[in-house]
Amino acid sequence: MRIVLQRVSRAAVSVGDRRVAQIGPGMVILVGIGPADGEEQVDDLAEKIANLRIFEDEGGKINRSLLEVGGEAIVVSQFTLYADTRKGRRPSFTGAALPEAAAPLVERLAERLSELGVPTQTGEFGAHMLVEIANDGPVTIWLER
Repeated sequence: MRIVLQRVSRAAVSVGDRRVAQIGPGMVILVGIGPADGEEQVDDLAEKIANLRIFEDEGGKINRSLLEVGGEAIVVSQFTLYADTRKGRRPSFTGAALPEAAAPLVERLAERLSELGVPTQTGEFGAHMLVEIANDGPVTIWLER
């Protein structure tokens, strides 16, 4: 599983004319699922994300978690995190899990974050989405399990 998370001051996801998610301060979590991934990786990463200290404390130090600051999250499926560009000019995505395996795990990540106390919304799996990210810092973190 590959995740790129960005600390945001605000973010939104639209599909066509329809706004499907919108948050204030928090994280946008872009998620790629590999064929060997399962609930163990999802649960481990949800716990990591909720408690990752990437928000500033009163002294301006990056020392507070998403839970501590009361931030929100948007989880967006992004199979392109498994792009293989070693050969040719067109990326190969054969390293990504098939949609029928990936969709439930992306949904599980959003559910698990909610269970941990993070208000969580999602993009729309498989749709062409417009993701608006106001990256705060900028802070961008790569996680892989």
